[in-house]
Amino acid sequence: MTHQNLLEPPETLLEVDPAAAELLAGADAAITAGRYPGSALAWATLAEAALVMGFTVEAYAYARTGYHRSLDQLRRAGWKGAGPVPWHHEPNRGFLRSVAALSRAAGQIGETDEQQRCENLLRDSSPEAADALGF
Repeated sequence: MTHQNLLEPPETLLEVDPAAAELLAGADAAITAGRYPGSALAWATLAEAALVMGFTVEAYAYARTGYHRSLDQLRRAGWKGAGPVPWHHEPNRGFLRSVAALSRAAGQIGETDEQQRCENLLRDSSPEAADALGF
């Protein structure tokens, strides 16, 4: 039997992202973000693609949008600004990927404080995500 540390907040589990099925089926992320502007996963997908293509400023903007959309969803789910947001729960991945992309993009434009804050948030929210996303 495992016991949760009573001082640690409970895990935050987001609801299913309505864009996830379309993105998984190969839908264009820009069109999907337009259809589902609240989808952190769509914005994270756009940010990651922009980073790969070398469009750092665009990646930063996409990632920041995904991050802010996620904060709204996290708060509605009871998150108080800290505590686990586990990677194993698929709907959380849009948030976690947005934070990772924001960290990378911030670093590339010289926003080292923002880069470190996002990396710390990612690792604090989900060490598993940080490892899976290369941090």
